[in-house]
Amino acid sequence: MTFDVFLMMLLIVSTLTGLATEAIKMWLKEHKIRYYANALAGYVAVMLSITVGTAYIILSGTTINAQITVYFIALVFLSWLAAMVGYDKVIQTITQLRVKNKMEV
Repeated sequence: MTFDVFLMMLLIVSTLTGLATEAIKMWLKEHKIRYYANALAGYVAVMLSITVGTAYIILSGTTINAQITVYFIALVFLSWLAAMVGYDKVIQTITQLRVKNKMEV
């Protein structure tokens, strides 16, 4: 898996998280079920990132190794973080870290 593929997966999960969370909120409101919006968004992000990461591993026939495990854990964490603070903030931070690392090398 390349870093570009990882970022694409993060974008997909973040987009689907927003859509799925809104759909679930509507369903919960219809049934008059109380919920916490941030917790719901976090749960949806984690579930979707696990699903997308697993689907990538299966469809690409990737062997699970240390690199894939790190990407998978990062996808789950950053998807949750993006659901909490926003996708733009997460990408801005990643970009700043990459630029800083390139300048130091």
